[in-house]
Amino acid sequence: MIFSFSATPDFDFMTYFARHIQTTVQNGLLVIPDHFGQGYIRKLAFGPDFKITIHRYCLKEELVIKRHTSGQGNDLITVFFYNNEQALEIAYNDDTQVLFSQRDESAIQVTSNDLSSTIRFPAHQQIHYVVVAIKPPRLTELLAVNAPNSVLQTITGSGNSFLFFERMEAETKLLLKNITAMDMSDSLSHFYMQIKVQELLYLVFHKLSFRESAAHQTINSADAERLLYIRREIISDLSVPPVIRELAQIAAMSETKLKQLFKQTFGTTIYTYYQQARMEEAAFLLKQGKHSVGEVGYELGFSNLSHFSRLFEKHYGLNPKRYSYS
Repeated sequence: MIFSFSATPDFDFMTYFARHIQTTVQNGLLVIPDHFGQGYIRKLAFGPDFKITIHRYCLKEELVIKRHTSGQGNDLITVFFYNNEQALEIAYNDDTQVLFSQRDESAIQVTSNDLSSTIRFPAHQQIHYVVVAIKPPRLTELLAVNAPNSVLQTITGSGNSFLFFERMEAETKLLLKNITAMDMSDSLSHFYMQIKVQELLYLVFHKLSFRESAAHQTINSADAERLLYIRREIISDLSVPPVIRELAQIAAMSETKLKQLFKQTFGTTIYTYYQQARMEEAAFLLKQGKHSVGEVGYELGFSNLSHFSRLFEKHYGLNPKRYSYS
């Protein structure tokens, strides 16, 4: 099933999606019809400029959501929370989808309203994601930051094109779980949800506020797609360090532009991102209990196991052997 739409300022996803699957929305709730699957989509508005949409369902066929830019400018900030065991595929500029997340199938995306994207949800998989949409003036009012860094200035400014990714920490996952589990028949549920969604935004923008303050590089849908592809190249073989020159050729960018846009989007340098992914993969393999420390180290390209142990302990606070038993 393909659902395609243009992100105009007055577009309401639930209303048009309900028409697409021939059902109705009642009190902000769309129940997935039995012939499509099970689950629901719920929308709550905290005014005309701030809303949350919760997606929880399992569909009988693959769902492809194609979001096209309206060409009417950027007046909306979208914060996308994906927390699921099944890796999500996302693409920009109608190119081939690439994985949104790797071992930890959870991620946060903050984007402007003027980037086209395609998201593919597999059939027969539990889909859990949340979208918060807010207009820049409302977000500026909520954040109330006297001296925002360049990232927050870009997000809350007028007419900027941007894309930022953050890893999802355990605190955010727990908060999302509490939000989706709320009993909406409670007379104070709307009040509770507004507080919790603001807390959710706090966790995201608190992390973004610590990013290095640097001049913002404008990004478009083609750039976004190339960056996701480069990210996939980096994590596809964690035993081999990334070579910037080769990645720049793949991305059809200069080395300087690639390094700037990657750090801007993912919050860290290409090599640091690679090392973090390497350590996360090591932790995953050690937790399985099927590999020795030496096997994990060699599989990830470490010829010196002492160096592997030092890096791992720096990242997790425990050496690999103790971590595998924890």
